[in-house]
Amino acid sequence: MDRNREAPEPDGLIDLLGDWSSGEGPLYRRLTEAFGRAVRSGDLRAGDRLPSERRLADALSVSRATVVAAFDVLRGSGLVETRRGSGTRVSGGAAGRRAPVDGRVRGGRATAVVQRLITRPPDLISLGQAAEGGGPDLGRALLELVREDLPGLLREAGYHPAGLPALRKAIAAHHTRHGLPTVPEQVVVTTGATQAVALSAQLYLGRGSTALVESPGWPGCLDVFRAAGARLVGVPVDSDGVRIDRLAAALAGHRPALLYLMPTYHNPTGVLMSAGRRRRVAELAAEHGVPVLEDSAHEAALAPGEAPPPIAAHSAGGTVLTVGSLTKAVWGGLRIGWLRAPQDVVARLARLKALGDLGSPLLDQALAARLLPALPALAPERARIRREQFATMTRLLAERLPQWSWQEPRGGSVLWIRLPEGTDARVYAQVALRHGAEVIPGDAMDPSGAHDDHIRLPCSFAAQTSAELVDRLSAAWAAHSRSSARRRHGPSADAAPDG
Repeated sequence: MDRNREAPEPDGLIDLLGDWSSGEGPLYRRLTEAFGRAVRSGDLRAGDRLPSERRLADALSVSRATVVAAFDVLRGSGLVETRRGSGTRVSGGAAGRRAPVDGRVRGGRATAVVQRLITRPPDLISLGQAAEGGGPDLGRALLELVREDLPGLLREAGYHPAGLPALRKAIAAHHTRHGLPTVPEQVVVTTGATQAVALSAQLYLGRGSTALVESPGWPGCLDVFRAAGARLVGVPVDSDGVRIDRLAAALAGHRPALLYLMPTYHNPTGVLMSAGRRRRVAELAAEHGVPVLEDSAHEAALAPGEAPPPIAAHSAGGTVLTVGSLTKAVWGGLRIGWLRAPQDVVARLARLKALGDLGSPLLDQALAARLLPALPALAPERARIRREQFATMTRLLAERLPQWSWQEPRGGSVLWIRLPEGTDARVYAQVALRHGAEVIPGDAMDPSGAHDDHIRLPCSFAAQTSAELVDRLSAAWAAHSRSSARRRHGPSADAAPDG
């Protein structure tokens, strides 16, 4: 048993415990069971030192007595042991054998988001994904594909590592319509935007390299870079996008291997980077010889001219890779994304893609090739739906949670909510989970601590679901406020375990 090992800090430990507070029985019993699962699975190993009772109680927003009661049961069952001067640790004979790979990223922030895709309790409303169901246009295109395209597709072998030629052509035309002249040879098709980001990380990043990223940013993509062994350096954003002064300093001071930006409806702030700033980003990156990965996953849902041309339109001799996707424009279940890049880069990306899966599913690509040309005609109706969803959500929040504040986003489908001063969003997230709402706190998107009082709130729900969600968030906020008041005014909350 390694007595020098430390368990994760409370926020990391919370990820390991998962959706611990759901289910039946008193909270201390649920917490005990969650610790037992983490030990038996090997997520907690022999010798791991657990946080103090009071620290863990604060992080989980429960009474100290709840944690004390859980630790008592764990000690009684032999899973943990407490020694004076060394705290409480996982006991030597209790931990299971740790699997060589468990899908978690060391130091990552997206574990909870990914886990919710794997295990999704039916009664939980998760704020981890901002996605909608597919529309009738998807069904019509699928019927046309079966009737008109399927016989020809079935006559070929089906291997296209760089992408189905018809889809590469459609993507090239799409970028050209949006102000970025493109030929099919500059496109490689991927299985969603996440694979596009992962292939780029595989191409440019390695152990000890540095990636510049926006702060805040989406944790799923940031963990891809961490998994590649890169060190992340955050650059703040303002109302026009990434701050040029801070970007210039970071490029000069850190010599990064990659610059990752989301210029069109940045996630989570909704900022739309201005045309002038896109041009300046391209110039600075070229000057320092740093490739740019611009995530334009929202662009496919926009009408031409709704956003400035991509950074790649101002490449100034540098290397710019542009990520696209049909997730926001069509449906998250249609796992089609792509990278638009210089042809020599596309050739390398296609080889990496072939090593991974030999090519994305052919029928999905054929469906995407039919849908892409129709997106400009569909954009106004989708924009109307988004406006209605935003109006519903902001009205409900203003009525039920007037203490919360946010800046009106330029686009996208999320609100970046600032909680009242002094609130730790991680603690509120624990309370919200017990009220049936999974909240993504700001520290998941910015580990610097600058946004610990923020949460990300998608607005892509149906009106009835939005109303239920705000009811749960409001009830959780009331419970959190009561708990905070008790903790400020005395130790009485530690007298007994929570129900």
